[in-house]
Amino acid sequence: MSDYEEIDAGETIWRFEKDFFTSNWTCIWGKGCKGIDVAEDTTKNFGCCSLGCELDGVEEAMNLSAYAAMIPQHLFQFSAQAKADGIFANEKNSATRVIDGGCIFLNRNGFSGGAGCALHLGALHYEESITEWKPSVCWQLPIKVDWEMREDNVEIATVHRWDRKAWGEVGDDMAWCCTEGSEAYCGTSRVIDSLGEEIAGIVGEPVFVELRKRLM
Repeated sequence: MSDYEEIDAGETIWRFEKDFFTSNWTCIWGKGCKGIDVAEDTTKNFGCCSLGCELDGVEEAMNLSAYAAMIPQHLFQFSAQAKADGIFANEKNSATRVIDGGCIFLNRNGFSGGAGCALHLGALHYEESITEWKPSVCWQLPIKVDWEMREDNVEIATVHRWDRKAWGEVGDDMAWCCTEGSEAYCGTSRVIDSLGEEIAGIVGEPVFVELRKRLM
């Protein structure tokens, strides 16, 4: 059972999975990542982009649409498809489209502008934060927050690694999950350091600073 570091921030009590945030987990996309499909595959470099990502409401969908229009064409493999038929999977704009087994924003191996997320590449091109450009579920992975309201109206936010169960029914069929096993625990720094910008974006700078101090 995981040990948690608890930080009382008033209206929210944050609980952090210490084992994960002090681990050397790192994203190994393009360096042995096996993806989240029903069969392991280290060649396609689809990573966790096999599914169209679910969006967090109308505002995030609107922001995503604006940033998608800003991606330079040479960095967006499916820019023509996006202009012709849009970037969303449905009329509710609740998820991104899937093209040939991957998110519309996933540039494939061999694309001249670079493989990987076109939104990520766009953010780097403009020297802006990926946490602004990418959908929240994408830039937060593999961090997940579970929210619970206590009887005294204090929120309990449990921040932990995104495990197989967190994927729901999809997780039942996944052949591999990067936070399980040992393959992705090969980084040169701790998660609290390597994902500092992302953690601060989730919990806020004051809580992040306190967490980092406690986990030194």
